[in-house]
Amino acid sequence: MRKRNSEQIGKLIQQFLRQESLESPLNEQRLLSAWPEVIGPAMAAYTGDLYIRNQTLFVHVTSAALRQELMMGRDLLVRTLNKRVGASVITNIIFR
Repeated sequence: MRKRNSEQIGKLIQQFLRQESLESPLNEQRLLSAWPEVIGPAMAAYTGDLYIRNQTLFVHVTSAALRQELMMGRDLLVRTLNKRVGASVITNIIFR
């Protein structure tokens, strides 16, 4: 009889991503993709040039009123975005 060493494909992919140091960039991309879904399409239309550097999400906002509103809900946005990705990707958001 043959002994079968079977593992779930999801675990193997996750191990590969960690081994090749690709898990963090993948999570960052997932977070950037989740931005319009989290804040909604109307607000997302006034934001752009999103990027992550040193666990900080930088967002360019074209409306001063929206910038102020987003700044007040910054902590909730950080928690919601990280929860959507399933990992602690960002710790802060800076609105410009």
